[in-house]
Amino acid sequence: MTPPKSALALFAVITFSVFLNLFFNSPTHAKPLFTSKAMFAVLIDADTGSVLYAKNADQLMAPASMSKLMTTVLLFKELKSGRLKLDDTYKVSEHAWRTGGGPSGTAAMFAPLGKNILISDLLKGIVIQSGNDACIITAEGIAGSEAAFASLMTQEARRIGLKQAIFANSTGLPHPKQLMTARELALLSLHLIRQYPEYYHYFSQKKFKYRKFRFFNRNPLVFKYGADGLKTGFTKDSGYGLTVSAVKNGRRLVAVLNGLKTKKSRRTEAEKLLEWGFNSFKQYKLFAPDAVVGYARVIGGSSSYVSLVGEPHKGANALLPRHMASKKIPAKIIYQGPLQAPIKTGQQVAFLEVKGRGSVVNKIPLYAAEDINRAGIIWRGVDTLLFQTFGWLF
Repeated sequence: MTPPKSALALFAVITFSVFLNLFFNSPTHAKPLFTSKAMFAVLIDADTGSVLYAKNADQLMAPASMSKLMTTVLLFKELKSGRLKLDDTYKVSEHAWRTGGGPSGTAAMFAPLGKNILISDLLKGIVIQSGNDACIITAEGIAGSEAAFASLMTQEARRIGLKQAIFANSTGLPHPKQLMTARELALLSLHLIRQYPEYYHYFSQKKFKYRKFRFFNRNPLVFKYGADGLKTGFTKDSGYGLTVSAVKNGRRLVAVLNGLKTKKSRRTEAEKLLEWGFNSFKQYKLFAPDAVVGYARVIGGSSSYVSLVGEPHKGANALLPRHMASKKIPAKIIYQGPLQAPIKTGQQVAFLEVKGRGSVVNKIPLYAAEDINRAGIIWRGVDTLLFQTFGWLF
C-alpha cells in the first residue's frame, strides 16, 4: 500500500476535523483551565494514560513519605514472587528503632526493639500509618541494610521507566539525594495498581490496630472522597503532598500534588483536581478498530510502509475536554524510525499524540495492521542506500 505524501515524514501531522466536527457541531466557549495552588502537580487518566493536568510535573522535588510507594513496590514484589509471605517476620534492629521508631519523633508504628514483627503488620504499618520504623525494618530484612535497599529502589525505578528518581532511604525522611518528580509518582502509582492488585487494597484500609495502638489512614480522601489510595507526604522542606487515586463511573484518575502549605489545602486541592478531572473530560472515538490512522516508514522490508491502526476491539480513543476552544485538534504520529523489518501484525510500533487545551496530552498506542517480512539481501542493501541518500523523501 502506498501512503499519501503527507505520511512521508517522521512526524505525520493529522487534523481530526471530520471526526471532531461531529461532536462539536455548534460554537462553544472554552471553560477556564484548572489551576492548582500546589507547587508540583499532575493528573493522569489511568485507562488512556492521558495527562489531564501538569504543573512542574517533570521537575525533581523532595517526595517525603510518598517515597514509601517504592518501598511497597519492592515489598509487594517479594510477596508476589513467593520469596516472602505475610506470616513471615523481620526483626527490629536498633537502627530501625532509633531512626524511624519511637525515639525518632517521626511517624512510627512503634515496633519494639529486638522483637520479630509480622510482614503483614509491617505492610499495614507502612501504607496506613506511614511508619518509618516499618520501612527500615522491611528494608533491612529484604536487602540487609537500608542503604542497599535504597539502591534497589533506584534500580527498580529505572526498570519500570522512572528515569530521574533517586532514593537514599526507604522512608522519605529528609535527604538531599531523595528526589522524584510528580509524574514519576503518578506512574509509580499506576504500576502498583496494575501489577499488584492482590495487595493494592491495603492502601484503602481505614484503620490498623497494632499492640495497644490504633492507627488511622493518613490519606484524608480515603474517608471523605472515597479514594482507594495512595500516600501522603510532609517534611518542612517539601511541604504537604499527596498521591491519590479514585474511581468514578468506571474511570480511574491518579493525582499527585506537592509543595502545599497546610494539611487542609492538601485535601481541598486534591479534591478539586479530581473533581475537575472527572467532570471536565469525555472519551471520544477518533478511529474505529480497523481504520488506518496513518503509515510508518519501514526499511529492509517487503513493503516500504506499514499501516497503523488503533487497539484491537477498541480503536483509537482520546480523552478530551467536554468544551473545546477549537473544532480542530492537532495530532501527530510518533515513532523511532525507520522501523526495521520484520514487523508482525499487532506489534505496537508508534503512538498517536493528541493534544487538547492546556496541558492535556493523549498518547495512543498504534499497532501494525499487517506483516512486513524481511526483503532479500539485495533489496535490503538498496533500500538502506536509498534511505541514507534521500531520507524520508523516498
